Amino acid sequence: MHKLIYSLFVILLFSAPVAWAQSTPPDTTGQSNQSVQKPQTETEQLRAEVEQMRKMLTAMEERLAAQEKKQQEQPAAADTQAKVKELDQRVTKQERDSALSKVRFGGDYRFEAHSIKGTVPAHFDGMMLQNLVVKSMFAMNVLGRPPMSVNEINNAVATHYGDYKYFTDNMTFDKLKTAMGQFSPQMQQQLFNMLMPSTFVPTYKADNKILYTNRFRLRLEAPISENVSVTARLSMYKVFGDSTGVQTFNGQPTSLNVDGTTAGVPSGDMIRVERAYFTWNKIGGSNFFLSIGRRPSTDGPPMNYRDDELRGGTPSGALINYQFDGLTFGYHLGKNSVFRFCYGLGYESGFGNGDLLKRPEDRLKDVHFAGGNLDLWTTDKSLVQLTIARAFDVTDGFNGLVVLPNNPLTGDTVGAPVIMRFTPSTNLGNMNLAGINLTRKFGQWDVFGSLNYVGLRPNGLTTLFGGLGSDPFETPVNHNGYMMYVGARYSFKNEDKTKAGFEFNHGSKYWFNFAQAEDDIISPKTNTRGDVFETYLTHRINSRFIVKADYMYYNYKYSGSGWHVGSPKLLDSNPILGFPTYKKAQMFTLSMITRF
Repeated sequence: MHKLIYSLFVILLFSAPVAWAQSTPPDTTGQSNQSVQKPQTETEQLRAEVEQMRKMLTAMEERLAAQEKKQQEQPAAADTQAKVKELDQRVTKQERDSALSKVRFGGDYRFEAHSIKGTVPAHFDGMMLQNLVVKSMFAMNVLGRPPMSVNEINNAVATHYGDYKYFTDNMTFDKLKTAMGQFSPQMQQQLFNMLMPSTFVPTYKADNKILYTNRFRLRLEAPISENVSVTARLSMYKVFGDSTGVQTFNGQPTSLNVDGTTAGVPSGDMIRVERAYFTWNKIGGSNFFLSIGRRPSTDGPPMNYRDDELRGGTPSGALINYQFDGLTFGYHLGKNSVFRFCYGLGYESGFGNGDLLKRPEDRLKDVHFAGGNLDLWTTDKSLVQLTIARAFDVTDGFNGLVVLPNNPLTGDTVGAPVIMRFTPSTNLGNMNLAGINLTRKFGQWDVFGSLNYVGLRPNGLTTLFGGLGSDPFETPVNHNGYMMYVGARYSFKNEDKTKAGFEFNHGSKYWFNFAQAEDDIISPKTNTRGDVFETYLTHRINSRFIVKADYMYYNYKYSGSGWHVGSPKLLDSNPILGFPTYKKAQMFTLSMITRF
């Protein structure tokens, strides 16, 4: 259209002078110059107007061309945008698939069948004795004099039961401790001589003919970049027929679920996060590395031999087999040596424990762990490892869930046991740990030795559970303990498919370690105050399917194995035990382990 208009203007431009010439009269004498000059001026004006109109036409043509081009480009732009979006989706999917392909999955499933035989030594029931002491204090208020017999105590409580409930509801450990302090040692001895005979418990068996467990663990490893990676392990560990998640407390450390044992003792069909941490290697091109998260602090050497596994954790398993959150900052001293500084937090007092409901002087301090781990020399055949650690402001326990059959303060039976949240009540002091591990392969033999030390450094405080190495009404003092652990394993000449091993460990009277996540179903063997013998046979049906037969024999010498509170009692002396403990126990286990 604009080309047609432009053509008409061109025709008009060239036809205008011709028309003007045809309309001009012939020249006459005397008027020729004037008559010719005027038409020339009009022609110039006309040409100027035509030129202006042509410029306007050119501008209109450019605008029309731009509009047509825009109309033509709009579908192309929409098509291009759709293609870009499709390409972005394809690239995003490819990146996602590529990232997922970098995540390495693995894990294992373990089935175990246990047969347990045990004996509980003759002892005096500490909870029953505690209950009679509280009732005696109430009876003295009723009678106005010390009671003369257990029957008189029980009659006073029965006839004034409402008052007794009010008395116990307002009872605190401080009040109980103050009241006991008002008794002279002679009066206390006289009272205990009257009460103890009725609390005596003779030796009895503690057998479980068959106990089935299954454990499933899923391991994830994801490299983020050349020097950064994320590692995690999820775990489910349960007894056949039980997914309650909380056990009834029986005095063993495996019957109390705390943060450090959620995946180490059977709790139910819940998936727990046993490990989750990132690792940053070669920081700034150096030999330093950093790792933060839920630590790989279980199954450390030399605990891996008995399960025919590679080293599963950083610290010595004889000292620390316990889940905790923290960090590791390390340095590779060389190809075969590495030093690690480790830090962890075992109890956070300022969150979830009613901290704002307490006055500042009543609030607890956090429990911190710090230590060093030196792999002095490590190869495929040898390991020399040194571990030192210190626990600061240790409390009388850690946050956890438990079903208590008795009130630990009054000793009264809990009529309808319910799940309770256990919260620590006092900081008791510090604890020092140290150990050395030596392992070596000689031909078909793997041998190891481990020597370990613990130092209890109380601050003088006790709770109703006791102090560091002391009973509730004692004054805590420093104590030291040790544990030795040795073993040997022989690999038969059938491509190392079959292996037989023997292990022995001995713990002293005040021995304690953080090994509550060690999943020996009776109790962690490395925290035994006494002797443990273990022999086993493993056979690989194929590289990822293992059958194991295991026999363990526990010979406890002192009470309190696995606990840092309370005074150890010689089990051959009819001791007072707050909760029963094994004197001797033996367990036969058949395991089937699949790894993927």
